[in-house]
Amino acid sequence: MLELKVGIQLASLQLPFKKALHTAAELGADGIEIDARNDLKPQELSRTGLRQLRKTLDDRNLRICAVGFQTRRGYNVLEDLDQRVEATKQAMQFAYDLGASVVVNQIGQIPVEPSGTEWDLLVQVLSDIGRFGQRVGATLAVETGAEDAESLQQLLVALPTGSIGINLDPGNLIVNGFSASDAAKRLGEHVIHVHAKDAVRDLAQGRGLETQLGRGAVDFPEILAILEEHEYRGYFTIERQRANDPVLEVGQAVQYLRSLL
Repeated sequence: MLELKVGIQLASLQLPFKKALHTAAELGADGIEIDARNDLKPQELSRTGLRQLRKTLDDRNLRICAVGFQTRRGYNVLEDLDQRVEATKQAMQFAYDLGASVVVNQIGQIPVEPSGTEWDLLVQVLSDIGRFGQRVGATLAVETGAEDAESLQQLLVALPTGSIGINLDPGNLIVNGFSASDAAKRLGEHVIHVHAKDAVRDLAQGRGLETQLGRGAVDFPEILAILEEHEYRGYFTIERQRANDPVLEVGQAVQYLRSLL
């Protein structure tokens, strides 16, 4: 049976870091996702600070379920690429030091055709990041939503096994006009983290809108069933970007996820 481990993306609580950490524990989370660009930066946390943070987490029975590291550009863009790759590797080492094995980021536009300079560059860079991740014990999880599942599947086939994983974000997929269930079916074996986010398509305006968890178009019971077929044992981490009352809505999202089992 699927083990439902619930995480909370601290940024979704819209609170100072320490207060957000305490609040996540009070809301009943098993883990937290931190932002390595805004919450805690790898270069700013000393070894002493790292030990203190891990003790604080242990005291509240929390784990770091993922580290978010959103870069301004993808790994398909040559400008400042070396610095971007090096910063990503630092975030992966940081995640491992915190006891996490997942770093979440978007990778940039995937070329339509699996050939050519841009395709070769993306495959080369992600293969390099994958080799580094296997050495340090952390994996880059590609956030879904910017492209269809078939394009991501095609990229995964072109990479050495285990180079990257998938961060399944059903809400992002709905917002961009894709099927969350289809993505779960196609990419399920590669999913290493899930962002529990919901959304609906506004047909009149031709765009997607984020909603409270359980009130949108995402069929979460179906998503859970599909992932269970692939023996997924990772976190379902709540992400809420535009809440009127962040703490209340995140707390309700925790309860909603718990009610699914």
